[in-house]
Amino acid sequence: MATPSSYERIYAQVARVPSGKVATYGQIADLAELPGQARQVGYALHALPAGSELPWHRVINARGEISRRVEIGWEGFQRQLLEEEGVVFDSAGRVDLRRYRWQPSLTAMLGTER
Repeated sequence: MATPSSYERIYAQVARVPSGKVATYGQIADLAELPGQARQVGYALHALPAGSELPWHRVINARGEISRRVEIGWEGFQRQLLEEEGVVFDSAGRVDLRRYRWQPSLTAMLGTER
């Protein structure tokens, strides 16, 4: 059996983040067994094809902020998608990670969740 690529592992973890929750780039890297490779998560999400159904918008930086994009306007779009899911931003444009960070269960992290 072929080993999944790092992008496939990243996409599999991003797909698990539920509506109304966020994960950080570093958190996704850790869950994808790529510790210390938060930037790799950003590269993988940037490489998504247009129209992808992957909930890329649920991944934010460790400060609880939406990371700047090369393409103008995407930050506002990402924020809009998150707000539509009930995620609240403070006046500084940050998400309270204590409240909105996705915390996968231990059984889910071990792959035994049903």
